[in-house]
Order: sequence, then C-alpha cells, then structure tokens
Amino acid sequence: MAVSPGLHSGVFVMSEKQYRIVSALMKRHGRTFAAELGVDLKRNTPSPLFRLLCFSLLTSAPVQADIAMKGAIALGRAGWTTPGKLADSRWEARAKTLNEAGYARVDEKTATQLDEMNRQLLDDYHGDLRRLREHADGDVARAQKALKRFKGIGETGAGIFLREVQRAWPEFQPFADRAALKAADKLELPGSAEELAGLVDRADYPRLVAALVRAQLARDTDELRRAADSSA
Repeated sequence: MAVSPGLHSGVFVMSEKQYRIVSALMKRHGRTFAAELGVDLKRNTPSPLFRLLCFSLLTSAPVQADIAMKGAIALGRAGWTTPGKLADSRWEARAKTLNEAGYARVDEKTATQLDEMNRQLLDDYHGDLRRLREHADGDVARAQKALKRFKGIGETGAGIFLREVQRAWPEFQPFADRAALKAADKLELPGSAEELAGLVDRADYPRLVAALVRAQLARDTDELRRAADSSA
C-alpha cells in the first residue's frame, strides 16, 4: 500500500496528489507480470525463475505485451517449465505453440532463440538461475550484463527480469526499468528507483513498478491523473 502523504520514508516526501495517483495506479494495475504468468517467485526455485526468463525473452520480440504473455503461458501449458523439459522439446513443436499464441511472423526465430538461450543456461549455470544471482553478488550492472549474454535478451529483457525478480532477490531492490521510469515521469512521480521505493511499503514495491509499466502499456497515465484529481 502507499505510505501516508507527507510521510518521510528516508528518501522521499510524498505529496497529497502523488498519494492519490499512487493509490489509483495500484488499484488499477497493481499486479506483477509474474503473478499474471502464474509463477511464485517468492519460492526462489529454478522453475519459476526459468519461466520468468522465458517471458523476458518473449517480451523482447517485436510483439505486443499481451502476445508475449500468451506465449509464456502457452510454453507452461506445453509442459516446458524447466530447462530440461524445454531441451527435450522439438523445434517444430515450439514454433507451432508460439504461432498459435500470436507469434505469426517471428515464431520460427523465437523458437530458435528459446533453444539457444536454454542451452546457454544449461551450459553456464546448469539450468539454475540462482547461480547467476550468486555470480552477480547484488551488483545490478553485473546481473544485467549476465542476462544480456543470453541469445535474444537485450536491455529490455534484462530490465523485465530484474524488475520482476527483485521480489525473490531483494539485494536488487529497488530496481526500475526504463518503461517504469517513463510512466513515473508522465504521472509526475519521482524519477529514480530509490525515490519510487519511498512511495510504498517495501513488500509492495515490485507491484508498483509493474503497475507503472502496465499504465505505460495501457496508455492511461492521463486518465489516472484525472482520476486522482477528481478524488481530491
């Protein structure tokens, strides 16, 4: 939940207007993408982390965000929830699954990228992304660099992964990717992850940055500001 207006969190003092904006934002969009995907990152086990990595790759493809989510859910329904299971899948099956999820023009390329990413994950980290966490040792830049070594994952995909995984890997909190910060600017909220973290309780911060991204995708930042003004 949002902290009270005027309360100094140690980083940022929130105004009454910002309190209303954050409250409206969280009410409308306050759900992480991992929750929508149906994975419990709090468990910090290999399968949820792997599924988040797959989602991060799929979101990096030139498709709409809802198509990327459908693709990630489809991979799970196909049973490819671990590196080992994905390694046993056939390229044709992956391409067909992605095509049916909406990857009409990039299904074949993405099916190949999934395999290449998975092979690297198995080779470098024995299929366990917690080893990447150990390697990064709390350094965001090092984690981003390691994530971008995976075929198909660039700045956007690495940002998505870290934005969502900070719930399970608290040493990376607070983290906000470019999409979240862009929405924050449109909503006249603070422009850094550290300041944004002062707007909500620590446990709610991953939901806040996800909500900002959802507002950016929905293009309803102006509507949220008007809703906040009308509730004054």
